[in-house]
Amino acid sequence: MDLTDVKLYDDNLELYSSQLEDIKNAKEYVYLEVFRFNNDAMGQRFVMALASKAMQGLKVKVLVDAWGTKQEMIFFKPIIDAGGEVRVFQKLYFTLNFISNNHRRNHRKLLVIDNKITYIGSSNISAYSIVWRELNFRIEDRMARLFKKVFLDNFALYRKFDFEKMRFKRNIFYKKMMIMQEVPSRNRQRLRHRYEALINSAKKNIIIETPYFLPSSRLRKAMANAVQRGVDVVVVAPRHSDVQTVDIIRRHYLGMMHEQGIKIKFFTPTNLHAKCVFIDDETFSITSANFDYRSFQHQHEIALIGKEKKISTLLKTHIDTTLQYCEDFDYEKWLERTRFEKFWEWFFLPLRFMM
Repeated sequence: MDLTDVKLYDDNLELYSSQLEDIKNAKEYVYLEVFRFNNDAMGQRFVMALASKAMQGLKVKVLVDAWGTKQEMIFFKPIIDAGGEVRVFQKLYFTLNFISNNHRRNHRKLLVIDNKITYIGSSNISAYSIVWRELNFRIEDRMARLFKKVFLDNFALYRKFDFEKMRFKRNIFYKKMMIMQEVPSRNRQRLRHRYEALINSAKKNIIIETPYFLPSSRLRKAMANAVQRGVDVVVVAPRHSDVQTVDIIRRHYLGMMHEQGIKIKFFTPTNLHAKCVFIDDETFSITSANFDYRSFQHQHEIALIGKEKKISTLLKTHIDTTLQYCEDFDYEKWLERTRFEKFWEWFFLPLRFMM
């Protein structure tokens, strides 16, 4: 059985407009979990919309990340004064393990309304990223009850550094899909392992869309092996992301991957912030996770993985449109990069595990 209704938003203006309209029409609750919630014109619109629903007596809960959302709590005061709850995930602690502890961030993006509507995907709440190309799905279906539980579990343990209880590690199955909750782990990295399995199972094509592309050696090997099996492997990333250091480290790998037959496409109009893996035009992963070490190893992420015709059809259209605005990786130019450029690649390369 298909989902009741599914819409795709890859334009932030359209996404925010739809989210604000759904918040306005909410009758019971609005639960929002987001990495970055900026104090700007767009962030203020969401604060006012959420405060308005709290004043009407609805349950309003907001979970933001301390690293991504650096606003003082006074920014959220209208929501709190109206009876809503705002919590900050893992405030920064100055300890001997400052870097390792504080690198575990909540990178999820989730909006659940009235056991009916779920938004999941790549977008934060920020005017800064208003023109970025994103990937978000609005799903109107009873699945929202499952996402509600996921949110409430996270909301309850927002101060914990380690989510040890099994409910944070298990996969939640619904129809032909599953909700995967990734938690920080150096060894398990379940989402990375899932991607390796999907890549190894591919028969025709693999599309990876990500703003930050720093795959592990095992993922690179799986992609190269897929090419050898005759699978068309395409990576779509922005020409220039908003994190220059990642772009420099990424450059180190691109020529080698090109030599293995992996096709690299650069989105040129603006920053591409969409995140997905699409296998054989059928199996998808819609996620908050980037295709890099940081998401797989250090961050709390969420992914909707599976097969569902409505989602696959919309995703195929999104990717085809994205590719119309892409340029191929220039291998000859990569070979001719200067010693200075190569030096910075090697200089930053040890940082890849934190990126």
